[in-house]
Amino acid sequence: MKDKRKENERKFHYWNELPGGGRRYIYEVPGKRGWKAKYVKEVNDREETMRFYQEIYDDQGNLAEIHEKYPEDKGHRKVRKGK
Repeated sequence: MKDKRKENERKFHYWNELPGGGRRYIYEVPGKRGWKAKYVKEVNDREETMRFYQEIYDDQGNLAEIHEKYPEDKGHRKVRKGK
């Protein structure tokens, strides 16, 4: 577990603790035209991946899309209408 935790801490910019000893790791990537993406990985207390998804934010910082990738790839889901 320690090795997985250290690896996740190295790969992701931020994290916060979840109830039950798990963590939510976040990696932020700037995009084109002021948009950005956040990759979010949620793990249990044994650092096993429980959920992985991508959040897309527009140039105003509003959440525009979510792409759930794990445990099931559900594709992109628009949160609000684009410009």
